[in-house]
Amino acid sequence: GTGSGFIISRDGRIITNAHVVADADTVNVTLKDGRNLKGRVLGSDPLTDVAVVQVEASDLPVAPLGNSRNLNPGEWAIAIGNPLGLNNTVTAGIISALGRSGSELGIPRVDFIQTDAAINPGNSGGPLLNQDGQVIGVNTAIVQGAQGLGFAIPIDTAQRIANQLIANGRVERPYLGVEMRTLNADLRKQINETPDAGFRVSLDQGVIVVRVLPNSPAAQAGLQVGDVITQLEGQAVSTAEQVQQKMETIRVGSELQLQVNRNGQTRSVTVRTAAFPNQSSS
Repeated sequence: GTGSGFIISRDGRIITNAHVVADADTVNVTLKDGRNLKGRVLGSDPLTDVAVVQVEASDLPVAPLGNSRNLNPGEWAIAIGNPLGLNNTVTAGIISALGRSGSELGIPRVDFIQTDAAINPGNSGGPLLNQDGQVIGVNTAIVQGAQGLGFAIPIDTAQRIANQLIANGRVERPYLGVEMRTLNADLRKQINETPDAGFRVSLDQGVIVVRVLPNSPAAQAGLQVGDVITQLEGQAVSTAEQVQQKMETIRVGSELQLQVNRNGQTRSVTVRTAAFPNQSSS
C-alpha cells in the first residue's frame, strides 16, 4: 500500500496514518527531493489512526504545525499528498465542518475536520494546511461514492498521540470497563418492553451502560447495567462518542466525576480510571 506523511522533526520523525503502515515494521519513504529512505515504524495507534515513522536523516525540512482549536468553517484548507500515486499533489478547498463524529468512519475516538479539498486514496496521512501553510490536520478518510467529503484528524489530537508513540511506542489510555450505547426513545422502548432486562429506563437521552466488566474501574466504583450517564465532569453528555472522546483527553489514574440516572434517581459516581488492559477494548 501507499500513503502520505509529513516531517515533524529535522532528524526524521514523520506523522502518517496507522492504516498506512498497518502490519509493517519498516516502510519505504520517498522525499520530495527524490531521496528514498528506509523508515522504521515507532508506533501506531489504530484507535485514532495515527502513526509515527522514523527515517535516518538529518537537517530535514519540517512542516510547521498550527493548531486545530480555533478553526472555523469556511476557512481555506489545503491538502498535500500522493493521490493514486500522483506524488506531491496539492488540492484546495475550505473547512466544511468541525467536530464530525468518527463513528461512521470506524474511528469513534476522533472528532474530525471535514473538508471539500479533494482527497483520494493515497492522500491518507498527508497534511491538511491552513492558508499560512501550517498543518491543522492529518488527511484520513473519504466517503466512498460522494464528492467533496473528506476528513482529517485535528493536529492537536494527532500531535498528542504522536508524542506518546515517540516516547513509549504505544498509547496508554485510560478505561472505565463499560460497554455503552447512545440512548434514544426507540432504545428506551426496546429495553422497557424486554421482560428480563432487569431494569427500566425513564430517560430518552443520555449514555446507557449495557455491560460492566468484572473488576474494572467502573465495577469498583459501583456503576451498574442500566445506569444512564447524563453528565461527565459537570458537562452534559448525550452520546457514547462524547464519553469516548473525553477519555482520550485524560490521564490514566485520573478521577472522573459522573452523574447517572438509576431507576429514575440521580446519583453521583466517582471512577478512578486504570490503564487499558489491551488496545482492542473500549
